[in-house]
Amino acid sequence: MVRREFRGAPGEPDIEVELSNLDKILYPDTGTTKGEVIAYYSAITEAIGPHIAGRPVTRKRWPNGVDHPDFFEKNLPEHAPAWIHRAAIQHSSRRVVYPLIGSEAGMAWLGQQAALEIHVPQWRFDGAERGPATRIVFDLDPGPGAGLAECARVALAVRDMVADIGMRAFPVTSGSKGIHVYVPLDRPVSSRGASTVAKQVATNLEKLHPDLVTATMAKSARADKVFLDWSQNNAAKTTIAPYSLRGRAEPNVAAPRDWSEIENAKDLRQLRFDEVLARCQTGGDLLADLDPPLPAHPDSLTKYRSMRDARRTPEPVPADRPPPGPGDRYVVQEHHARRLHWDVRLERDGVLASWAVPKGPPTEPKHNRLAVRTEDHPLEYLDFHGTIPKGEYGAGEMSIWDSGTYRSEKWRDDEVIVEFDGKRLQGRYAFIQTKGDQWLMHYMRDQVKREPVSDTGSRSFPRGLSPMLATAGEVEPLRPPDWAFETKWDGFRVIVEVDDAVTVRSRAGNLVTARYPRFAALAEELAGHRVVLDGEAVVLDAAGLSDISALQADSARAVFIAFDVLYLDGTSLLRKKYTDRRAVLEALGELAPSMNVSALLEGPGGAAMELSREQGQEGVIAKRVDSVYQPGKRAQTWIKQRNWRSREVVIGGWRPSTARPFKSLLLGIPHEDELVYVGRVGTGFDTNQQRRIAEELHRLGRKTSPFTSEMTAEERKDARWVTPSVHGTVRFQAWTDTGRLWHPVWDGVTRSPR
Repeated sequence: MVRREFRGAPGEPDIEVELSNLDKILYPDTGTTKGEVIAYYSAITEAIGPHIAGRPVTRKRWPNGVDHPDFFEKNLPEHAPAWIHRAAIQHSSRRVVYPLIGSEAGMAWLGQQAALEIHVPQWRFDGAERGPATRIVFDLDPGPGAGLAECARVALAVRDMVADIGMRAFPVTSGSKGIHVYVPLDRPVSSRGASTVAKQVATNLEKLHPDLVTATMAKSARADKVFLDWSQNNAAKTTIAPYSLRGRAEPNVAAPRDWSEIENAKDLRQLRFDEVLARCQTGGDLLADLDPPLPAHPDSLTKYRSMRDARRTPEPVPADRPPPGPGDRYVVQEHHARRLHWDVRLERDGVLASWAVPKGPPTEPKHNRLAVRTEDHPLEYLDFHGTIPKGEYGAGEMSIWDSGTYRSEKWRDDEVIVEFDGKRLQGRYAFIQTKGDQWLMHYMRDQVKREPVSDTGSRSFPRGLSPMLATAGEVEPLRPPDWAFETKWDGFRVIVEVDDAVTVRSRAGNLVTARYPRFAALAEELAGHRVVLDGEAVVLDAAGLSDISALQADSARAVFIAFDVLYLDGTSLLRKKYTDRRAVLEALGELAPSMNVSALLEGPGGAAMELSREQGQEGVIAKRVDSVYQPGKRAQTWIKQRNWRSREVVIGGWRPSTARPFKSLLLGIPHEDELVYVGRVGTGFDTNQQRRIAEELHRLGRKTSPFTSEMTAEERKDARWVTPSVHGTVRFQAWTDTGRLWHPVWDGVTRSPR
């Protein structure tokens, strides 16, 4: 089990998603693994997003691979993460809660569920209600004796017929046998109305082309013809979503196509996921004009609202963004739901951060109680008590068990320490994340009141501060004077404490001082000052670019790049605005040659991103000039955007496949006389490329690994080692914290021994 961070929905923080069995083969004929499926769904999020946004997602899952039975899943399971947005539909026999997928994290979760096929209707939700249809779809299904070429002829006929009435059509090869043709509606209509229009088009084409088209459901009428299925516009019907994988022998995709490809149908075929991803990355979304994005006004209660219907529950469901409050109140509610538990809610940033504690808050240090992190609740919940009706989320009796105020000592993404002052709860408690939404609530043994890590100006030297985190988003639209722009470095995030000696802590709070001996010079250079700095440990190459592989191979060479100062000589700077902290940082940089102050990039955001790409950097971080520093919090006042990056690599091994010349290549980067392992790549090849590379690698086979850096047992599993003589390039999104390529795509061989 691993946890990886993915982008949340617009306006929401990034999310860690639990992933498992990444090497499990889901497509045996091609050796395609679950990890590759997750990587594809993560990378295609921006393209698929508008076409499934606001629509209930039905999943077709193959947990054991496409050579085993599949099943449809409509209802969102109880164990689904709380951060997934959802909406309910009352069907004839039951009420079904569907997921609404609008983020990279949601797409990764679908891949983790082996939900290879994503099916959606042609309508979107309007609030909590089923809304009108926004598009029409025609499913062109070839009968016996017909094929993709005949479907292409019918698709062109549909295009021409709807063009006559001023409408535009978009073709999608279905990933199975046929073609889908989508027609956007200038104004939304009822699903019944959309079905009527689609049926009329289908019957007209049947009359015009009786030897080619049938609009009749009976299979006996389909021989040598294309069934033009108009029925999928019914409100109860769903269609495979554009860009969704298919559960067939090969990992084909419902692939948007250009009309020129449909017109030249002789070479038309279904496309694999790696081909579709490459096309999308170079040519963009061919369906960009089909589905406009949903209006985006999310806030910290968006998730809460998506799980409740204000007409069916007495719970507060505020429509507006949460108002600010004093920030120190809490409530504990005894909740007689399907399982009795206690909900502990702490006021934070205008909402109530919430945990469900099945056995209730502990009263002794020896008791560690499971606490499940749930969605943030509105401040009105501080006073809520009553009965949530049967059939609603959290149905059951709820009463206030305790309330009062609390004082925060530490608030990080994975650890919260507070002191309660209530009727029942008194003293210091810790909430500690174990994995995902699973936390522990602990009554601390040490009940002596401690000076908290101050946000406002405590003279006590703050140790163990967590770094503030940026939210993934778009930097290009941002402009001065409201925003400043910095380089996003390829290194390891650190907090450096200078107090006579130098202490270096990792992003997770671990002591890593010994890894970075060069940082010790800061103690002498800043002698007489007590300082806490935020920055990055990096190794710079001859061009001044950060080199993660060199850092991984020899951290002792790392230098410190500082981009913020949090404390100086008895004064906390956390509540000072960015421009003030920046001025202090630059002044300190004049005193300390060992502290490389990250230079600002000239705006606007588009220019900063362009410069970053020209320099070969990882990306850009934009910071609001009035932003305060929020330890441990991922904030909207810092926005990060990564570049797709390119890197030369050397092949040091490969993993076999029963269906292809190889499953993946094992890659390294030379560093002096060593070869540092940086991950594997299994996408971006065509059949001829794979065959040629495989022939070369078989010739270069050897018995031992050429990599000098450590590899896990999973990374070494089934490896076939080769002499590292074949060089190539990969495109990738980022480096992982362990120095591995994230989302690599093969770009081609650059050098081989012959």
